[in-house]
Amino acid sequence: MLDQSVTFDSALIRKYDTAGPRYTSYPTAPQFHPGFDADALQRQIAATNAECPQRPLSLYFHIPFCDTVCFYCACNKVVTKDRSKAGVYLQHLFREIELLGGRFDPSRPVTQLHWGGGTPTFLSGEEMRALMAQTRRHFTLLDDDAGEYSIEIDPREVEPGTLALLRELGFNRLSLGVQDLDPAVQRAVNRIQSEELTFGVLEEARRLGFRSVSVDLIYGLPLQTEDSFAHTLARVIAARPDRLAIFNYAHLPERFKPQRRINAADLPSPEAKLAILARSMEQLAAAGYVYIGMDHFALPEDELARAQREGTLHRNFQGYSTHADCDLVAMGVTAISQVGDSYSQNVHGLDEYYARLAAGQLPVAHGIELSRDDRLRRNVITRLICDFSLDFAAIERQYGIVFANYFTAELQRLRDMAADGLLRLEDGRIDVLPRGRLLIRNICMVFDVYLRRGEPVRFSKVI
Repeated sequence: MLDQSVTFDSALIRKYDTAGPRYTSYPTAPQFHPGFDADALQRQIAATNAECPQRPLSLYFHIPFCDTVCFYCACNKVVTKDRSKAGVYLQHLFREIELLGGRFDPSRPVTQLHWGGGTPTFLSGEEMRALMAQTRRHFTLLDDDAGEYSIEIDPREVEPGTLALLRELGFNRLSLGVQDLDPAVQRAVNRIQSEELTFGVLEEARRLGFRSVSVDLIYGLPLQTEDSFAHTLARVIAARPDRLAIFNYAHLPERFKPQRRINAADLPSPEAKLAILARSMEQLAAAGYVYIGMDHFALPEDELARAQREGTLHRNFQGYSTHADCDLVAMGVTAISQVGDSYSQNVHGLDEYYARLAAGQLPVAHGIELSRDDRLRRNVITRLICDFSLDFAAIERQYGIVFANYFTAELQRLRDMAADGLLRLEDGRIDVLPRGRLLIRNICMVFDVYLRRGEPVRFSKVI
């Protein structure tokens, strides 16, 4: 059975302190180009229909609106108190659903569905019903609650009856944004959210039969201390969510305007951030959570933890997933799809999004069709980031290569990491050791051929 333990080694973390991709895709988004357009996406859809007309689909809908701005946020969003803007957006989103849905074989079931944002519950109950109804008209949704249908929830936007409506519409999983429960931290980032409100939503979700609840936290926010964050985490652990994500706050005010309202002097030092992370991992391990990877933890019986032990875990733009067999069809402004051997992203601006759809065009801004080398390297990176191990023979059989010859330079770099205790490299395998698992992004970066070109791309720090 896979050893899912992880070791916090501050010396190694400092040595490998660098920025790098999160590998929700490979190649990563900076490699997307405008030469991959709506016509290219349609060719990929046609090819996947022909190759496997019953291949399941994963749908993602981006709802960009928020009522108030959280100063730390780096998401694509529209902050407004004008709820009528959602109606205009939905009119165009419905058109995109119609255009895309008509291109996929109707025998392809939707086994995974996710609403993200922004704040999806910015929509009214009537609008949420209409969005799900439009989706059902043009895609084959499951009616037996067997799919993984999830939604991101801001507890401040949950009114009486909201969760019951979501359950009625078919949602069976929730992701709760919490970030931090300390009042001083909440004021510093403009997200005031009481413990009573937060845990009330979690408890109601369980009463209504939601199968899984995940909680998102962020470390490195202003005014956080090791003790204050430990208190937040202890309160969350006591509620026993099925999954936890503890994200590293990346302070990039030159890129994300809301972050300019954060006082940089209030941010914890790099040493303090490491102390917060180390203690958090101790708390989670003591509570029985296992480290899935890339900021994510889960209870041992959770589907993610089981999939990792069984070697079937997957990673895409929604994070870790158990649905490796799906094409990901993403709709809404900035949404990123993964169809066949391609990635494509919609336009960023609402005006352009509306104009494209008003003209009957898919709003694809750019994308990429993967080469054979891309597909090979994606497989290597995916297996490492999901399994913490890689069997050379499996890759050789699938791609007809001799691993040691194809990746000569990469294996040499890995030997240096092996000497540092991050991994074991022997018997035709890579096994990431417990002290290397927090640094899995560094290990995956060895296989990223695009990073060698030295292009000026900004990524977040790996820790």
